[in-house]
Amino acid sequence: MLKLKIMEEVGVIKSIEGLTAKVSVPRKSACDGCTVDICKPDEQSMEIEALNPIKARVGQKVKIVMKPYTFLKGSLIVYGVPALALIIGAIIGKEVLSLYFKEADPDILSAIFGFGAFVISFIVIKLWSRRLEKKVELKPVIEEIVE
Repeated sequence: MLKLKIMEEVGVIKSIEGLTAKVSVPRKSACDGCTVDICKPDEQSMEIEALNPIKARVGQKVKIVMKPYTFLKGSLIVYGVPALALIIGAIIGKEVLSLYFKEADPDILSAIFGFGAFVISFIVIKLWSRRLEKKVELKPVIEEIVE
């Protein structure tokens, strides 16, 4: 059976809003291409919104834990769905649309429809991720205060 390692980050609490806290964590190279709207990356660090069940306070250094399947699922959606949309869009553009537009080059139809599906998939993912960020079970959790 495949065991996934729990994703842990250490950061400093910047603000608290109700049951959640905004935590500043050092930016990593894995974050460079991410389009998920949970984090707010800047130059040296990024802000993560995490649940604060231990009632840590502003300025404290904390350990944040994210469920591995949440990260894996998010990565698959962010990278896999657009790639699949590009391929399926290109196939539909070449095989189906070329039947309706006989005067057009099938390769150009394939490129236009493939890239169109690619862009639309990013818009759909963005809208869908806004709905998901409200789900508590998908948020990172502050596990302990680090000294």
